Amino acid sequence: MDNCPQCSSQRIWKDGLRKTVSGDVQRYVCRECGYRFSAGKTLYNPSGYGSTCQICVSPRRSKNLTTVEPLREGLAGATNDTKGKILEHLWTLRKQGYKSSTIKLRSRLLNILLKRGANLNEPESVKETIAKIEASQGYKFQLVAAYDCFLSTQGLKWNPPNYRQTQKLPFIPQESEIDTLIAAMGMKGATFLQILKETGMRKGEASELFWKDIDTERNTLTVNNPEKNSNSRTVKISNKLVAMLKRLPIKSERVFTNPTYIEREFYLKRKCQASKLQNPRLLNISFHTFRHWKATMEYHKTKDILHVRQLLGHRDINNTLIYTQLVNFESDDYYVKTAKTLEEACELAETGFEYFTTIENAQVFRKRK
Repeated sequence: MDNCPQCSSQRIWKDGLRKTVSGDVQRYVCRECGYRFSAGKTLYNPSGYGSTCQICVSPRRSKNLTTVEPLREGLAGATNDTKGKILEHLWTLRKQGYKSSTIKLRSRLLNILLKRGANLNEPESVKETIAKIEASQGYKFQLVAAYDCFLSTQGLKWNPPNYRQTQKLPFIPQESEIDTLIAAMGMKGATFLQILKETGMRKGEASELFWKDIDTERNTLTVNNPEKNSNSRTVKISNKLVAMLKRLPIKSERVFTNPTYIEREFYLKRKCQASKLQNPRLLNISFHTFRHWKATMEYHKTKDILHVRQLLGHRDINNTLIYTQLVNFESDDYYVKTAKTLEEACELAETGFEYFTTIENAQVFRKRK
């Protein structure tokens, strides 16, 4: 195979063999556009959902590529000398224990500088390139940080430009909007989002969730693979979530074997629901929005910043303090329900309702909308 049928690039890599009744068929993947094909059949097309063939491997985790090959992604615009230095830099990061997501981000940012015409061997050229980019201060701050890390592994120093990363207040949706997206998902996707809603986990932490981390007897879920140097933690979950987890088939040690599919489904359903309900606010909801929502609601309910810090796994409490100023709930409306039996009261309490008062032998519970 000489060229990619999608973009005509010659950066074609072998991607294992496909077993068929007529024999083994060589699979290929294009390192330029990500197009995946085998004997003229598309296996994965990142530009759309039109493929009719089964996706045999995850687009993010190729089984048969070597350890170094993923580091080559996105370096088409580099010279051989620069490409070698970047690969050496990325390999150094891997040896130092950086996560794959961080390494891919640094590689992408360096490639952006190359495409903009920067010479990575000349810091002044990089400064001029970053200054010409029409982007936010935070984006330029990331470019500077990526190049600064590149120079550090080369044993070089520079006088970096003074860009500041400003912290914006995250978007906090209404609970009804979150529940709308959960209801629109399939069984696995809905369970994934319900976990994010009830625990405040990051997307990557939920993707690395194992069945052994879930205790259905005590209704607890343990985060044993925290991201961003966070603390491990155990979180209570509702009977509803436990029932959703029990419905999932157990095919491996991990709860979610294909988080990439859930991610694609989420963005597709989000777009459909925003159009169907004429609610553009839904487009502002990402996986991380569930974490912001959980932390904000938990602080509003308890007024205990240390409890919220423990829930999120933050090591630095300054990262938690932002949730004390996100939303003013003084004028918000309530959902109101009543309970006449102990079972009804327990069910309402487990779903987030708070006891308010007792009227005519009926307990009144409420929860903010």
